[in-house]
Amino acid sequence: MTDIDKTAGPKDTPPAGAEAIKAIPVRHYGRYVTAVIAIAVLAAIVNAFAQGKINWHAIPDYFFDDRIMTGVGKTLLLTVLSMLIGIVGGIVLAVMRLSKNPVTSAIAWFYIWFFRGTPVLVQLFLWFNLGLVFEYINLMPIYKDYWSSFMTPLLTALLGLGLNEAAYMAEICRAGLLAVDEGQTEAAHALGMSHGKTLRRVVIPQAMRVIVPPTGNEVINMLKTTSLVAQVQFSELFRYAQDIGQNSGAPVEMYFLAAAWYLIMTSVLSVGQYYLERYYARGSSRTLPPTPWQKVKKNLTTFSSRKVTA
Repeated sequence: MTDIDKTAGPKDTPPAGAEAIKAIPVRHYGRYVTAVIAIAVLAAIVNAFAQGKINWHAIPDYFFDDRIMTGVGKTLLLTVLSMLIGIVGGIVLAVMRLSKNPVTSAIAWFYIWFFRGTPVLVQLFLWFNLGLVFEYINLMPIYKDYWSSFMTPLLTALLGLGLNEAAYMAEICRAGLLAVDEGQTEAAHALGMSHGKTLRRVVIPQAMRVIVPPTGNEVINMLKTTSLVAQVQFSELFRYAQDIGQNSGAPVEMYFLAAAWYLIMTSVLSVGQYYLERYYARGSSRTLPPTPWQKVKKNLTTFSSRKVTA
């Protein structure tokens, strides 16, 4: 009796007389057409700007001007302070929104509804012009002054940007908190942990994987939104670029300069966001995807090994 090898798999070699199948890759002609159209449009845009009456030499002349660098510093400072107000306020509002107390939850809902439903520029003008309604700000024995002296352009910018950002961060934080399984909270309470300690030690660290990516986008968006505060007399990058453009007779060139600085700052923030997301993703996957630098090193190593083999 012949034994049958049940572990043996299919033979790699085709049977005698059979013709090997030759795989032919599918040709994607649409990709080539799209690429050609995109290159043609890009070339047309570059040619149009090259033919325009733009003084390109004015951009490097003012790129590191003291006023521009001061504007960059104020833009970054305003971004950081506004995001701090937004993040702290967002966490508080998210906890209030999830509270079982109907009054607390209703207050948080109304806040989010109001600040998300009105434009940032309208809020900035509202804070800036409240002096037309209130002559004084009176906090009883703590502080009393004229509203015009109290509501400085910096304070207007912080209130307009920070309070508006808190409404968006509240929804981001609420989504992150809801993403954590309720069993985690129940287990923490079973161990005798208080509600506040459970949030700090158990819920929030796990919710960070959901909170961090949209928060990074909010930081980048905040950096660009700071350009609106030029309308309430606060001098930052865009305001300084406008002033230089009006005085030098090159307004369009200074707008290009401001755009270049915004691109540089947002690119740096995007790199930081990538590594921050990678840090908080450690517990969600066994192997993290390689970083861009690791990909470059791997490609260089592969290219070198092929060259040596050849």
